[in-house]
Amino acid sequence: MADQLGASGDFAWAYVIAHEMGHHVQNESGTTAEVAKAAPDEQTGADGLSVRTELQADCYAGVWASTVYEEGDLDDGDIAEAFGAARAVGDDRLQKQATGTVQPDTFTHGTSQQRRAWFDRGYRSADPGACDTFSADL
Repeated sequence: MADQLGASGDFAWAYVIAHEMGHHVQNESGTTAEVAKAAPDEQTGADGLSVRTELQADCYAGVWASTVYEEGDLDDGDIAEAFGAARAVGDDRLQKQATGTVQPDTFTHGTSQQRRAWFDRGYRSADPGACDTFSADL
């Protein structure tokens, strides 16, 4: 991750794993099944359900990180590494890096700023209820 994306530090990896666990929460709560029922044109684009699903997983990762921080197992540098990783994997940054252009209509995960913001929202709130990306303005 550090070499290809510029996301360094051990907690950058923890962020990715926590994000994937956020998808597990979505599976268990029925969110994934509900999103799958939507029409294909609702799935894609900067405000699409795919982006909203990914940002919710980022928020859940932030909730987990908040819990770990409160337990004394993280420091501010770890959170900075998570923020760096979230920004590194934004659609805008990855597209710009790969093609030199950004095409929001093809986004699947959200912008760098959105990913960082939703992780931060989960981290600051420590509340999964704050992770409703489906009714929020992105």
